[in-house]
Amino acid sequence: MTANTATPSYWLNWRVLLCAIWVLISMVFASILVSKYEGLRNSKRRISRETEDEPAGILYEDEVWKPCLKGIHPVWLLAFRVFAFLVLLILLILNVAVDGGDIFYFYTQWTFTLITIYFGLGSLLSMYGCYHNHNKVGGVGTENENFDAEQGTDEANSSTGDAKHLGSNQEPRVRQTAGFWGYVFQIIFQVNAGAVMLTDCVFWFIIVPFLEIKDYELNFFIINMHTVNAVFLLAEIALNCLRFPWFRISYFFLWTVVYVVFQWIVHASFSLWWPYPFLDLSSPFAPLWYASVGLMHIPCFSIFVLVMKMKHNLLLKWFPQSYQCAIHIPQKPNELAVP
Repeated sequence: MTANTATPSYWLNWRVLLCAIWVLISMVFASILVSKYEGLRNSKRRISRETEDEPAGILYEDEVWKPCLKGIHPVWLLAFRVFAFLVLLILLILNVAVDGGDIFYFYTQWTFTLITIYFGLGSLLSMYGCYHNHNKVGGVGTENENFDAEQGTDEANSSTGDAKHLGSNQEPRVRQTAGFWGYVFQIIFQVNAGAVMLTDCVFWFIIVPFLEIKDYELNFFIINMHTVNAVFLLAEIALNCLRFPWFRISYFFLWTVVYVVFQWIVHASFSLWWPYPFLDLSSPFAPLWYASVGLMHIPCFSIFVLVMKMKHNLLLKWFPQSYQCAIHIPQKPNELAVP
């Protein structure tokens, strides 16, 4: 701890003002993206119009639980998600048991908890999907299919261009859009993609070299927290059928902003050490650090955008008759909206 953080002099200075401006800019930027592309008013207007282009953030119900290849049964994706959830949950519980609840003071633990929630929610959605798929294959779901078709009638116009954005072997049909939890699942997926990359890059390329200089020994939990999360997330990307609309980088920014504001509130109330040196507002370089970490969100998120594009290109090339993920062609920015 370099200074008493609970005193007015710590907060009433130009450094804090500049850092607050960076945080405010991030919040405004994220809010504009959310309101523009994910607003309810825009989505309703978009659904009611005939168009050959899909909204940028659209998600269909089956994309939440089906694998990217037809040859992979949905139960395998379910098994992977359950396995990942159990491993992450066990690691999290053991880490709390060994180091205590103070671990949630760190952004890494926030992200690790979020990715654990992601695989837990994904397991539930996959269970539903496998049950729904079993009923359809077994012939029990005829009545359900008719119900889905009736529910999707109002969305027929928005689905006319669906075949243009799907794999070459997928037939056009009226598809049920995902519900609330499906969209929550996709948003958490994209927040995790950026946050995992940010935490791992900061840890391995900034913090670890600094800790090595200080002769700090890395333990089992610290190493696993910054490796297992990325491994499971990359495997999930390789298997799932989720889309990756770029504008949801807004939630990634908001996730980090919530953590920063939380740290500011805690440190304004109590004089504590900072979990990361670059968060310390007493340093004259604090505004530069805050701006740099904020800008790092863009390449960290963009890396996973490239990973998704590489996945589409490779799997479509290697398995053209089996690949069933949507290949979305972005619209012009002034035409985007999401249901």
